[in-house]
Amino acid sequence: MYGIHDLTLFIISGLLLNIMPGPDSLLIMARSATQGWRAGCAAALGVGAGTMVHVTAAAVGISALLAASATAFNLVKWIGAAYIVWMGIGMLRARLKGEAASLAPKAAPAPAPYHRIFAQGFLTNVLNPKVALFFLAFVPQFISADSPNKAAAFFLLGCIFNFNSMLWCNGLALFTAFASARLKVKPLVALWLNRITGSLFVALGARLALSEQH
Repeated sequence: MYGIHDLTLFIISGLLLNIMPGPDSLLIMARSATQGWRAGCAAALGVGAGTMVHVTAAAVGISALLAASATAFNLVKWIGAAYIVWMGIGMLRARLKGEAASLAPKAAPAPAPYHRIFAQGFLTNVLNPKVALFFLAFVPQFISADSPNKAAAFFLLGCIFNFNSMLWCNGLALFTAFASARLKVKPLVALWLNRITGSLFVALGARLALSEQH
């Protein structure tokens, strides 16, 4: 259909690529470990919404601008890097809810509203130009040169990729929340998990800022 070929290989490759750790997975795991599976799933849905922006943009050719224009790529790159670093700093500055940790060791980290967690997942994904370039490089390999409607084929494959990604991301959220509950992660430990994740986000943001267009 639409000139799509090797669909099974595309699905398997997509699942393997989704398993690779990155800022999306780190955010989902951090939110699940510190606030439960609903928060992790909210982050995962935000990531999925961001992915659909990239899929749609690439299907209509907008993302090709990022591949062709160094200025456009650098603009999106710096905005995305700044957001990821800003979010990491926010995690580093996390405090226990209510009082200071030394005065209230049994308090829980202040929870973030689900709509804010969704927005974090969305922005973390949509402001990463590497995701747009990934779709431009990966998806066309599974579309025939004589496809009657390449945009439709691209969009369909992008939806399949995102569906599989949501299965993985939401499964990751549930697994992380379940493991945290079984291990009975204490609030202070959860707080430091937030801070460690924040440090990783700062590092990832710096790496994105220093990345080159390929």
